[in-house]
Amino acid sequence: MSDTTVTKIDGAFSPKGEDGEKYLASGKTVSMRLWEKEQPDDTKPEVRREYETVGYVISGRAELHVEGQTVILEPGNSYVVPKGASHTYRILEEFTAVEATSPPAQVKGRDEG
Repeated sequence: MSDTTVTKIDGAFSPKGEDGEKYLASGKTVSMRLWEKEQPDDTKPEVRREYETVGYVISGRAELHVEGQTVILEPGNSYVVPKGASHTYRILEEFTAVEATSPPAQVKGRDEG
């Protein structure tokens, strides 16, 4: 029996979230999103989310503030934001990163402030 659950997502037509993220492929327990060409600005509001996030920086630089720690994110860096951790980002240079969230961020209002 062959598996027919494989899906392909064309990023050119992916929906965008309220914060500008582009939602990519999504399964039952994990999803991907793209933060593309995020511009430098003031620090975003601190939030706690009911999902774990792992990310990979494609280009640019940002500060990630998690539970009192500050980490500089640069191209080639990967990072983890634990489920329920208080965190915020500050974009330092035009920033592009891909993230995976588990469970999916955009389901059941998990991405709402």
